[in-house]
Amino acid sequence: MKHFKQTCMIAASAAATAGTLWFFLGKKIKMLYTSLNSFKDENLAHTFQHTPEIQPTKKINKGECVFQFLKEENCTLPQDFLFQEHSYSSESFLKDTKTTAILAIKDDVIKYEKYFSGGDESTLFSSNSMGKSFVSALMGIAVAQGYVDHISDPIGKYIPEFVGTELENIPVRACLQMASGIDFDEEKDMSGFSMRTLLGFPAIKIIAKYGIQEPPYTYRRYLSINTEILGQIITNATGCSLAEYMEHTLWRRIGAAHDAYWTLSNGKELAMGGLSITLRDYARFARLYLMNGVYNGEQILPKEWIRDSMDVHEAYSKPGSNFDAYNAIGYGYQWWIPEGNQGEFMAIGVYGQWIYVNPAHNVIIVKTSADPDFMEKGYELKHVEFFRAIADSLS
Repeated sequence: MKHFKQTCMIAASAAATAGTLWFFLGKKIKMLYTSLNSFKDENLAHTFQHTPEIQPTKKINKGECVFQFLKEENCTLPQDFLFQEHSYSSESFLKDTKTTAILAIKDDVIKYEKYFSGGDESTLFSSNSMGKSFVSALMGIAVAQGYVDHISDPIGKYIPEFVGTELENIPVRACLQMASGIDFDEEKDMSGFSMRTLLGFPAIKIIAKYGIQEPPYTYRRYLSINTEILGQIITNATGCSLAEYMEHTLWRRIGAAHDAYWTLSNGKELAMGGLSITLRDYARFARLYLMNGVYNGEQILPKEWIRDSMDVHEAYSKPGSNFDAYNAIGYGYQWWIPEGNQGEFMAIGVYGQWIYVNPAHNVIIVKTSADPDFMEKGYELKHVEFFRAIADSLS
């Protein structure tokens, strides 16, 4: 009888523990299931147009005054374009890359705009890693406002969790340039990292446990955790959440037409890529860079920050660095810089999200997609040539 009572007590204790765990983790498990289901190939288009309905987000309010692009009837896109000495149909390319929307603007005039998969001018499209370029802009503003002293500062100066770890003395600039040297593999380790954060583990505490693979500025290795670090620095230095800081220093000041939303992870903004923004508002953000940081006569973002953001003179930043296929395009401060002499720069997100800016032609192109084949060889360089063909055709 004694053993039976002990067994019942153990069973009751286990049941209570399980109940407690379900109480605290049930929502997390449900969120994990929702997230995994959202990224099935057949659900991508819907997910990337309805993220604020699927995931917890924080609203970023627009300002009172809207910058209006002029609009013409759709021009004709180039019939085809060249890539590696082969000709490709533009229409087929849009279809093959599962394009959900495309917008082309020249001289502040919308020349071409088309939506697929049920989207329209007011649809909020998920940024994925295009959001990294917004974090870069916020860092530039934080530096200009004196919240971050200098990007040569060690990240441990702003993030207490890194003090005493191998990561403490990595310069902020090294994270901006994806040259931090942190021992992390984007392909092998990201799923585990994401799983742990979805289950409630704070991202910064997870990152603090990683070591150093090589000294900063040795190689460029694309690591999304670098952007998470930048986001935490901005939050700690300013005392604002990323959404709050973006609203007051950027979004309300550049003529955005719609509110934006920032996906939350454990109640904090997902710095590595969680924005949901309309196509034209992505273009309004790009226009700020095209105009050297000025909007309506006000210097929103320092001109010097924009210049430095596009600087890829260091060996690790250049296009083709490390003889790595993933580094075929250069990389500045969270912006991609193609090889060429037209001053082009791009924000890129997984599954085919693009902001392309060509200062030589005064052209902005935004393209969103739901393409599970975004890792195909030459995918990014092929898009560059497609965008260049459009920019040339608008001249």
